[in-house]
Amino acid sequence: MSGEEASAPPAPAEQAGPAEQQQAAGGGDAPPAEPPQYRALVLSGFGGYEKVKVQVRRGEPSPRPGELAVRVRACGLNFADLLARQGLYDRLPPLPVSPGMEGAGTVLALGEGVTGRQVGDKVMVLARAGLWQEVVTVPANQTYLMPEGMSFEEAASFLVNYITAYMILFDFGNLRPNQSILIHMAAGGVGTAAVQLCKTVENVTIFGTASASKHDALRESGVAHPIDYRSMDYVEEVRKISPKGVDIVLDPLGGSDTSKAFSLLKPMGKLITYGVANLLTGQKKNLMAMAKTWWNQFSINALQLLHLNKAVCGYNLGYMDEEFELIEGVVAKLVSLYNQGKIKPKIDSVWPFEQVSLSRGAGWQPPCVGGELLFLFLAGFWVMVSGICGGFSQGPSQGGLCCAIIWTCTPEPAHFQSK
Repeated sequence: MSGEEASAPPAPAEQAGPAEQQQAAGGGDAPPAEPPQYRALVLSGFGGYEKVKVQVRRGEPSPRPGELAVRVRACGLNFADLLARQGLYDRLPPLPVSPGMEGAGTVLALGEGVTGRQVGDKVMVLARAGLWQEVVTVPANQTYLMPEGMSFEEAASFLVNYITAYMILFDFGNLRPNQSILIHMAAGGVGTAAVQLCKTVENVTIFGTASASKHDALRESGVAHPIDYRSMDYVEEVRKISPKGVDIVLDPLGGSDTSKAFSLLKPMGKLITYGVANLLTGQKKNLMAMAKTWWNQFSINALQLLHLNKAVCGYNLGYMDEEFELIEGVVAKLVSLYNQGKIKPKIDSVWPFEQVSLSRGAGWQPPCVGGELLFLFLAGFWVMVSGICGGFSQGPSQGGLCCAIIWTCTPEPAHFQSK
């Protein structure tokens, strides 16, 4: 969904407000009322932080058949959004575009034929792109009712992280009791979700890579063996404890790390690759890092797999945007686990918008710094950095898990309030 697709189009003539109706009837000289405005973050080109700008847009939300209009109260920044800004994400619609794969808010209006939703419902939204806006129109089947008691901040960090973790662990990994697993970037968003989901299965031994400052928090969350990837060879560390290796490796790194992951598998083990974090080394595209990752990319043929008794799986949630029934079933299971108290997004901190907007020019970064953080935020709703900090941080860290950082919102504009 592009930024243009996600924007609310101007209201048609038959939906004119009272001022226009009065003027049309000859009842006064009042000028036509200005259509309500909302803000959007728009990616105008590939590169650094300066390529994303705030745009003010005008128009009433007017969902088409099968769509909802949603007032966004919180939205997530995911690793795919960082890749997209650098031109490294092939699922991004053509520029200019408003990024954003997930968000949460309240339903403003229903398109024709929409059932199971009402104006005022609190919903989580999953989209290909387009959610970094105050008001969006989205297909109703890409929205999910928020569980009772879930905050907008939690909702905006729930779908991408937990759907990904659930499907790679259980659909591909077939995680069972008494197995072992290596989770890279274990303090990140997907990593945190994966650790929590592993704890729903009896006696799973978890190895997790993360910077040393996050190890205490990882142990508290259930990681038996945290490994500092900066100062240790994680392959050696795993084999010291488990000489045969592990049953499952979750690999969001790519390049040479995928080869190492495959080497760590026991017979009948499974490697699930779901990202290429090694591509991202700074604000802008790094051709050297791209070449290195590509050169070291893991490759294997079917005959080799046959002899080694191992499996390799690839997962990309961005290519499942048409699998509505499949994703809906996963979300239902996750909501059930949330209601049971078995999983819960971890929110790092809450920051007023003013502090972010005033500090961005000086290279400001909040506590628990990850490799990159979003550079510009809207005052009209919460913007969340979700799951980009655990495993490739370049700045100082305050320790603990770095899963989400929240920027607080101003009151909801009256012209877009839910009825």
